[in-house]
Amino acid sequence: MATPFHLAFPVKDLEASRNFYQNLIGCSVGRSSEKWIDFNFFGNQITAHLKPEELVDSKMNSVDGKNVPVRHFGAILEWSAWHKFAERMKDEGIDFVIEPYLRFEGQPGEQATMFFLDPSGNALEFKSFKDPDNLFASE
Repeated sequence: MATPFHLAFPVKDLEASRNFYQNLIGCSVGRSSEKWIDFNFFGNQITAHLKPEELVDSKMNSVDGKNVPVRHFGAILEWSAWHKFAERMKDEGIDFVIEPYLRFEGQPGEQATMFFLDPSGNALEFKSFKDPDNLFASE
């Protein structure tokens, strides 16, 4: 098993964040207080901290002709799970920063990816590799 990571990030509204991560993304809730909430984010611990003054608009980088938020986090899903998740996000009416699409099609690093924002403007990327062994392939 891979070692889980922990990520803490600022939010402007804890209840909106709880609704987004728990009900839309599907994260279970762990410990919480009036200032923070822990979520089980695909086996990793993320903590939303109520700290609106820490929020900043993410700068963008051009990647494959698309504007990718530089500051982002997310999860790498299994291929069929990613496609089901993408369809569910579309059905939920997510306003995508980058619509679900395939990168590096037919190449060793072939991957599916999408970007969208949480209610506080934190950018999330969900991706999947057609061949998981190519997660770190450079060519």
